[in-house]
Amino acid sequence: MTDDTAVSRRSLFGVGLGLAAGAALLPEEAQAAMGKGAATPDLRPDGTYSSVALDREAWTLGVVQSRVMALDARSPDKRKRENLEHMLFLIDAAQGYGGKKDLLFFHEFPITGYSYEWDRKDALKIAIEIPGPETEVLAKKAREHGCWLVFGSYARDPDWPGHLLSITTVMNDRGEIVDKHWKARNIKGVFAGFELFTTTIHDVLDRYVEMYGRDAVVPVTRTPLGNICTSSIQREPEYFRAMAMKGGEVFLRTASGGFTPADMQATSLYNGVYTAVCNNAASPNNGLYFEDAGGGGSAIYGPGGEELEKAPTSFETLVAARIPIRAYRERHRQPNVHTDLFLPEYEAYRSRHPANLFSGYLPTDGKDAKRFLADKSRWK
Repeated sequence: MTDDTAVSRRSLFGVGLGLAAGAALLPEEAQAAMGKGAATPDLRPDGTYSSVALDREAWTLGVVQSRVMALDARSPDKRKRENLEHMLFLIDAAQGYGGKKDLLFFHEFPITGYSYEWDRKDALKIAIEIPGPETEVLAKKAREHGCWLVFGSYARDPDWPGHLLSITTVMNDRGEIVDKHWKARNIKGVFAGFELFTTTIHDVLDRYVEMYGRDAVVPVTRTPLGNICTSSIQREPEYFRAMAMKGGEVFLRTASGGFTPADMQATSLYNGVYTAVCNNAASPNNGLYFEDAGGGGSAIYGPGGEELEKAPTSFETLVAARIPIRAYRERHRQPNVHTDLFLPEYEAYRSRHPANLFSGYLPTDGKDAKRFLADKSRWK
């Protein structure tokens, strides 16, 4: 497939979500283009998809399976520094073993860790801002090694006061924040005694679309490495199919606390894309959790669902594979989906919980979220 010659704001900078906060990191023309995202999804009817010109024939993806170390909300600064320093060490280690890695991918919580004991006040205290001091440190390391970084974190955003966000940041090899992806939705009704209280796209869907455009709901970040998608949700194949329809080529999925390998593998198999999953490593001294805590299994799958590399241990390790992006793009197309057969069923279906549940009320903690959501299900 031929790269587009005319590069749009959408194709250059993905959804544009939150880029105003990082304006100093972006070129002048990107700053001028900021504002609401596209009103409709960037999706073509002929099997091709939007992209920008590739800057290399192939590149190496490194998945960093690292520990989770939760901050103490009473005095978070010391461990936050330690977690950030450990990230920097792992970046150096990844680049010092087995050749250069063009993109290093971390899990959801390398900076803040996670604890179900936090309430909203605690979590907002430990959350980072993007950009902020932590991303400035990581930007310097990205420039030092000339590599892209993708990592998750709890985050605050002045445009969303009081909301705790779970954001995956895409940073290029010049240390510029290219994109910020919100978590799409939280699973509900599976935890004993509590619910997650982070704000996801689904929790404030109408306002999110008003602020960033419908195209931002299913983000595809178009970069010189290829079209990158990130996500921290699982068992939602329709969401990843939608990303693939919009031209997603490399899917970077986090899975802190465990995952089903078949779910990750199927993303590649059903959509003809590359999929990497980054899970946490065994994590000692991490609050009320066993050290293994669902760790290990990080892997990279090829476009046919084949396993390219997999972590051989639950301890900290690097999983790496080569992505022959140019040859792949020449033959790749959107997945061939026969929506004519089942679109009426999708349109008639209603999810268990409606959207926008956090638009009017923000639970104070996990137990309050459990109480608030108890009677919000549409299902019997």
